[in-house]
Amino acid sequence: MIKIEHLVKNYGSNCALDDVSFEIKKGEIVGFLGPNGAGKSTTMNILTGYLSSTSGSVSVAGLDVLEYPLEVKKHIGYLPEQPPLYLDMTVKEYLNFAYDLKDCKLKRTEHLEEICEVVKIKDVYHRVIKNLSKGYRQRVGIAQALIGNPEVIIFDEPTVGLDPKQIIEVRNLLRTLGKDHTIILSTHILQEVQAVCDRIIIINKGRIVADELTENITRAVQNNRRFTLKVCGPQKEVLATLRSIKGIIYAESLAQRDGDAYAYMIESETGVDIRKPLFYALAEKKWPLVGLEATGMSLEDVFVAIVDHTEPKARYEKRSSAKRSIRSEAEQDIAKKLVDDAKEKQGGERSALFDDDAK
Repeated sequence: MIKIEHLVKNYGSNCALDDVSFEIKKGEIVGFLGPNGAGKSTTMNILTGYLSSTSGSVSVAGLDVLEYPLEVKKHIGYLPEQPPLYLDMTVKEYLNFAYDLKDCKLKRTEHLEEICEVVKIKDVYHRVIKNLSKGYRQRVGIAQALIGNPEVIIFDEPTVGLDPKQIIEVRNLLRTLGKDHTIILSTHILQEVQAVCDRIIIINKGRIVADELTENITRAVQNNRRFTLKVCGPQKEVLATLRSIKGIIYAESLAQRDGDAYAYMIESETGVDIRKPLFYALAEKKWPLVGLEATGMSLEDVFVAIVDHTEPKARYEKRSSAKRSIRSEAEQDIAKKLVDDAKEKQGGERSALFDDDAK
């Protein structure tokens, strides 16, 4: 459905995109991630025809964006971070305006009613947009992106500023839309990507540094042996004991306290069940273990490790040295696998992250 090949975009001497290539199949929901200034917005602006590239090609539904810009736009619905709303219009007036602007050929009344039903804005259809809550304004923005029933929908930070209930509603809406549309979701909320997306693409410094199925990354994260525990005892001594237990590769004290118990985070070596050695070591010191929970590794940890891993060498070495005490070896290993895999994909077909699991 979407094919980007060797995309380059220069702003004078600044290279915003450096040989970016990836494909998105019909029906995929793809999370497009990266730190600020990584090249996400530039990529999306080129994809929608708002910007031209320095070199490379972009096609949507088999149509080149530069050769057939108007035709390509008919296949794309776009919701920028700030929805393009006219606040003095009613929802009805605005959607009809967007309908005319897009030169939509579908039956007007039935089409707009169907969209309002999908995004759940029928009850505010005749209200002025400036009087709506931020959540409803976001829904109106999504509604305009759906006009014309485009095959591809691009969302840029669709849940920014929403309350938890509204965030859940928008996520459920994205899942519903994903059944009939190809979706690109750009966001900084990684739990959102994990909950909604089939695949994750990470860009940094204008290059694709990771491209993998969400389930593969999630499986890698969950395979890590990380625990949070609560122990009654002197904090510094407990921490020193935890760090001395064979099989524990990392331990830190957390900013949490439950009565006379302090919270800690530990990480064990791969393949080592640390629970029994942990129990015996604490029992020997007569420090009650009042809580133990396997927490695994977070997607945020992997994301930070990937960005660190792909920074310029001198800067990366400086940062990694400063962060060595809080970045685990497991995170670095997963980040390296993802980055190496992405390099291979830039020159060939997508492959599974873990060969043994894929077979």
